[in-house]
Amino acid sequence: MEDTDILISGASVAGPALAYWLNHYGFNVTVVEKAPALRPGGQAVDFKGETHLTVLERMGILEDVRRLQTGGADQEIVDANGRRLVVMPGEFTGGDLEIQRGDLSRLLYERTVAAGCEYVFGDSITSLTETAGGVHVTFERGAPRVFGLVVGADGIHSNVRRLAFGPESDYVRFLDYYYALVDIRGNFGATAKMYNEPGRLVSTGGPKSAALFVFASQRLDYDRYDVEQMKRILLDAYAGMGWRTPEILGAVRQADDVYVDSISQVRIDHYSKGRVALLGDAAYGNTLGGFGTGLAMVGAYVLAGELAEAGGNHRVAFRRYEEGFREYAKIAKSGNAGPFLAPRTWRGIRMRNWIFRAGLLFKIMMRMADRFATGIRLKDYSSSVRR
Repeated sequence: MEDTDILISGASVAGPALAYWLNHYGFNVTVVEKAPALRPGGQAVDFKGETHLTVLERMGILEDVRRLQTGGADQEIVDANGRRLVVMPGEFTGGDLEIQRGDLSRLLYERTVAAGCEYVFGDSITSLTETAGGVHVTFERGAPRVFGLVVGADGIHSNVRRLAFGPESDYVRFLDYYYALVDIRGNFGATAKMYNEPGRLVSTGGPKSAALFVFASQRLDYDRYDVEQMKRILLDAYAGMGWRTPEILGAVRQADDVYVDSISQVRIDHYSKGRVALLGDAAYGNTLGGFGTGLAMVGAYVLAGELAEAGGNHRVAFRRYEEGFREYAKIAKSGNAGPFLAPRTWRGIRMRNWIFRAGLLFKIMMRMADRFATGIRLKDYSSSVRR
């Protein structure tokens, strides 16, 4: 088998999922992650439909995900006085199975470490030089190494995509909104509640530990690893907002885990270039689009399966991965969650709320989501396992 040593950049969900399958097929896998350790908590992610659940079942983790699921609880949309206006059903945001991103990441990490995959935390790729027989890789901290293939599973701001394909501005479209996740302390109630003012949303309470913020904005210049700087962005963006927002902002000031990022879409013509391929949000990200985790897990299954079926021949495998997956990944190319979650006008907020009151329209939306989530035929790669 060719190109048996594979480097994956990113240890959130897409990277460990790919590591699982590549190890299963007999490849030697190293995962490098810029963060010093796995990130706990974070937003809830979900799986929809038979395709997603089949991949989880074939990985042998379906029951573990069910055990760790958060339940997809209903969420109340309230006015400034806390009065319920409408309920956002849990099935809308939670799919068939919902789990905290941190729990899913830890589950995949534990499975792959136990199987012998190597993880390198606190380091990042600085250069990729393709040679006749592999990719020469340099790191911020570690010694240079040579790998047969490199996969960027490092998110919408992919470092691998930047190094191998070109600057982020060529491939990532900013959609005029930002979102934030903050692990806050305080008693915000057993029921999740969401409050809007034009161009701003704040949501907290319920079984999820993180508060969610979505707000319209021009492009911001800040360091995504500077917690205090991100706190200031939120405090400025939500100054003067009603409901319990001042109390929530007080909790933000005391929080240790704050994450602010743009709502953006990735637009790229090809998922691979030479010996480098992209997976998950690095290739087909659409922030808060509702399909990102499912796409990452199915994409990992397909990419690893094609590499195994092709005996490690990356030219054949990468072409088949793209041919078999691009149509399915189109579900991430349309839509902008920002205007839906945080409409810019009071009229827009009322119209959004009306969708959840109009039962038939909501059911149509859910049927469309189910159809998109199952819009791929999964190949059976089981015969490709190395004995």
